[in-house]
Amino acid sequence: MESAESVITVHSGHHLDHHRSVGWLFYLSFTGKGGDFSLANYEKMITYKSYARVFMTTFQVSFLTTLVCILMGYPLAYFMAQLSDRMAAVCMLTVLLPFWTSLLVRTYAWLVLLQKKGILNDFAIEIGLWETPIKLVHNLTGTLIGMAHIMLPFLVLPLYGAMKRIEKDMTHAAANLGATPIQVFWKVFFPLSLPGLVAGSLIVFVLCLGFYVTPAVLGGGRVVMVATQITAILENQFNWGAASSLGVVLLASTLLILVLAARFLKLDQVLFGRH
Repeated sequence: MESAESVITVHSGHHLDHHRSVGWLFYLSFTGKGGDFSLANYEKMITYKSYARVFMTTFQVSFLTTLVCILMGYPLAYFMAQLSDRMAAVCMLTVLLPFWTSLLVRTYAWLVLLQKKGILNDFAIEIGLWETPIKLVHNLTGTLIGMAHIMLPFLVLPLYGAMKRIEKDMTHAAANLGATPIQVFWKVFFPLSLPGLVAGSLIVFVLCLGFYVTPAVLGGGRVVMVATQITAILENQFNWGAASSLGVVLLASTLLILVLAARFLKLDQVLFGRH
């Protein structure tokens, strides 16, 4: 009984700490350099083009990463859904392998692989894909590759679950009624897999909004997202108010996306399969 009460107490304490953190973040965003109340931090976000550029980059990178994950993850999940449970489990284990390694280690591994004298460039030149080494790191390309590799399991898992719930009798019935394999896929299978695709895409996009390590390392300072900008402000200016205002706007943007998804995409059906 005491252990249960301890767990509840610790859990409640964690929730309280989260609420305090958000409240403190909100409070700091309205303070000036002298500690007095000020709207200057939010005024800067409206008047300074650099802030708008940072948010545009953040949403652009998040969208492109989600798109790359969809292009890679949907065929992979579809392939796994056609396998036996044992083989699908083996494939799923392969998909989940990145979770066993630190995010920082994975990011620096991509830094080694993608550099001009890295394995990827050497292999591409060897097979004649291109003649001279190309720049795959310290730019948007490297950032997308690294982020997509990290985020791919978050799309594959809900998508695979949605595909496995599709009754094979439905696709067989469509085929027996004269539908071609392409028609069966686009008119029967794909619409039924959409809840999993939307859920996975939403998870990937929202998680990408707060990325810091991968854009900082693989972007080489050229792909500046909100988290990177917050760090730069704290390190160079030690301006907690400006950094907090960026965090508040990012948090508000994320909540707005989730509210819109709940309103127009029926989020409970997408995430939990409710009808």
